[in-house]
Amino acid sequence: MSTNPAFVDDDGSSGSLEETNIADGNNKRQSATRSAGNRKRGRKATGDAIVDAMLQIANASKLRAAAITKNEDRFSISKCIKVLDEMQGINQNLYFFALDLLENSSAREMFLSLRNERRETWLQRKFLSSSTSTIQEV
Repeated sequence: MSTNPAFVDDDGSSGSLEETNIADGNNKRQSATRSAGNRKRGRKATGDAIVDAMLQIANASKLRAAAITKNEDRFSISKCIKVLDEMQGINQNLYFFALDLLENSSAREMFLSLRNERRETWLQRKFLSSSTSTIQEV
């Protein structure tokens, strides 16, 4: 079966002269079977591509979930509490304010990423800004 470039079906499959004779009534059964077979092969290839894409998405999702879990472990609440407990000179009000503040994952990451000597200053600034905003709201 040779492919004539002048005969290309709308679905992108190339047809032969025999397949174009369907309109004339010649070789109806044979041509229809060939055409259906080509469409089925095309659908299978498309289906395989979709399955491959879905597997790639699932794999990327698993990698992302693992990265998030690893990040959460690095900046866990228990690590923050351990660092807070090791800090010298933290008064009780600042300590309990820090516990509330560190419920936020971004605050935990920032707190643990700061150098030791900067943590207390950062906490005090957060404490003062929250106290100021509370006073302004009243």
